[in-house]
Amino acid sequence: MAGKARFDDIYDQPDPRAYFRRLAPLEYEIPQHAQPAFRRAAAVPGTGTVLDLACSYGINAALLNHDVTLAELYTHYTAPGVEQLTTGELVLRDKQFYGARRRPGAVPVVGLDIAAQALRYAQDVGLLDDAYAENLERDAPSARLREAMAGVGLLTLTGGGSYLTRRTFDALLDCARRPVRVSAFVLRTVSYAPVVESLAAHGLHTVVDASRTYPQRLFTDAREEEFAVEAVRALGADPAGRERSGPEGPGRFYTVLYESGPGQAWEPGPGGKTS
Repeated sequence: MAGKARFDDIYDQPDPRAYFRRLAPLEYEIPQHAQPAFRRAAAVPGTGTVLDLACSYGINAALLNHDVTLAELYTHYTAPGVEQLTTGELVLRDKQFYGARRRPGAVPVVGLDIAAQALRYAQDVGLLDDAYAENLERDAPSARLREAMAGVGLLTLTGGGSYLTRRTFDALLDCARRPVRVSAFVLRTVSYAPVVESLAAHGLHTVVDASRTYPQRLFTDAREEEFAVEAVRALGADPAGRERSGPEGPGRFYTVLYESGPGQAWEPGPGGKTS
């Protein structure tokens, strides 16, 4: 997306230290807002396996299945002395860290991302039960991913909504063998309508409260803010008090929560903290 900063250099490292160092000053926070929504969605009886799209280092899985906050993860990965550890030493440390915080009744989570190193870390420390380094925008799902979709009952998304299109959702839902629900936090700078159409074609009804928004992160610079303001206006929304900086504070990217399920059976409750 022209005008939106990219962070490709931090998304596929052997471990997430650079990720947290870079995003901390930008107050990247959307996974924390998603935590209660995803926990509520995963608690629906018969959900089965959760597939986190654009899962990166397994941050959503960490927050879903462990007694930990995003703020604690920032501290954990940026604390003095952590930078000197090797990746192997960090993996051993993180196995203990997450193992001690595992929630009773944790649900199986698998991840989909093009970042193979990030996926490997998430598996090595026990955040993901399985992972698939595949680009469904370009390629058909592998046989292994198609087989895994037989057990998936919930798709989650907090990042990648700007880059994943209906092609990814079509590919996954075409492989589904059980009712699948979708819980997705999508930036207000992009239209989710094509994905909603894809979900509807697969029998999923989508609900959204566009007035209820969730902050993602600060802008990197004035150019990125202008991009976001123009994109939000082009989609018919008002950036004042959200994307547009004002007396109440600096502008940020904001998201909206879309929840989808079979017919009218999916009745979402309140999500995470709003602003």
